[in-house]
Amino acid sequence: MMETVATEPRNILFVLNDAPYGNERPYNGLRLALNLVKRPDVLVRVFLIGDAVLCARRGQKTPDGYYNLERMLKSLARRGLVAT
Repeated sequence: MMETVATEPRNILFVLNDAPYGNERPYNGLRLALNLVKRPDVLVRVFLIGDAVLCARRGQKTPDGYYNLERMLKSLARRGLVAT
């Protein structure tokens, strides 16, 4: 008989400081956060600082070939914590 051991959730903090477009670091951080927040044993927090606060700007005009980071943050905010 297997015994289930209750463990505390893992806390993971993402600190993003790059501008939303021009490189893939903010996108990759948010993509990883969105995948981890689906796990019941993980608590995800995202902290936006410096140029990364523009990721949360409403009504972004997304450059061709880029994902809309505002939408990604909205989805994450419904499941985790977002601080700016």
